[in-house]
Amino acid sequence: MPVVRMLRQVVGPLAQHPACGCGTYGPPVRSLAISPRQVPADASFHSSSFSDTDHPRVLITGGLGQLGVGLANLLRKRFGKDNVILSDIRKPPDHVFHSGPFIYSDILDYKNLREIVVNNRITWLFHYSALLSAVGEANVPLARAVNITGLHNILDTASEHSVRLFVPSTIGAFGPTSPRNPTPDLCIQRPRTIYGVSKVHAELMGEYYHYRYGLDFRCLRYPGIISADSQPGGGTTDYAVQIFHDAMKHGKFECNLEASTRLPMMYIDDCLRATLEVMEAPAESLSMRTYNISAVSFTPEELAQEVLKHVPEFQITYNVDAVRQAIADSWPMNFDDSNARKDWGWKHDFDLPELVTTMLNFYGSDARVAQAN
Repeated sequence: MPVVRMLRQVVGPLAQHPACGCGTYGPPVRSLAISPRQVPADASFHSSSFSDTDHPRVLITGGLGQLGVGLANLLRKRFGKDNVILSDIRKPPDHVFHSGPFIYSDILDYKNLREIVVNNRITWLFHYSALLSAVGEANVPLARAVNITGLHNILDTASEHSVRLFVPSTIGAFGPTSPRNPTPDLCIQRPRTIYGVSKVHAELMGEYYHYRYGLDFRCLRYPGIISADSQPGGGTTDYAVQIFHDAMKHGKFECNLEASTRLPMMYIDDCLRATLEVMEAPAESLSMRTYNISAVSFTPEELAQEVLKHVPEFQITYNVDAVRQAIADSWPMNFDDSNARKDWGWKHDFDLPELVTTMLNFYGSDARVAQAN
């Protein structure tokens, strides 16, 4: 009995005060079949950090959207083809499948997401899975699941495994009570679409995880993105892509926004470069975790006038979509991106004339190839 009493005296205080640092809180860990904290004593651990001579291991979710394939191509040139994994729930076209690693990934499947990050030793994650503005309004329950529940899975996985996380935001994160010309980084937002609400949620949750758990969260508010080699994804700014295709193929275009609707826009090359630059920026240079970025701002009428310089027979008509117009009227007309330019040296390359010339050259070459065939 004296031995038992002695053991109680020694073990009791340890049980009441575990040597784990009670004032320290780690990232949230969800309980699966086996708790992630139940690891063998002799398990070997590998740091997720990398030196300047090493390359990050990258996962891109929602990779078959407007930006994912282009971002994968840019990152593969920089870090090597095998270090960048593209993922989606859709079957990729042949040229995408053969251009580098591609896997199936459903962001609503938390267990599968964790397995992908662990098995592939992911250190950078670009989260592009989302339903855009017009599509989201047509199916709010699905948008809520993908844009919010899926985000929670991404945040928990990235936080648990010390992954640097990029989540894009948008001009849609602002609302009709926001200052519109220009719109600063910090102001009232109050969007009125499920897409915008989910993006404000992503901004705030990412910053919360950064300050609460130390997650290296980085976010850019994209303007409307214009690209030639991917299809529009159901966004309100899609007209600024479709106009080039229709101008070269039909010589005319019917716009679903009013002629005077001014919105900030950006060519895809600038967008992808900004994304890489903010991910590579030293953490100490970032005064905030969510930045506006901007390049040009124009109306459908101004864009049509620039197209006319190259396609003299081009005609534009207007058949306004009330839903898209209401969304556009609640969005910024110009972005103030002075903080991004000051903190990490952001600078765009494509103004409106360069953007129009590049897009028409792309669709013009496609048309000539089609005629030849």
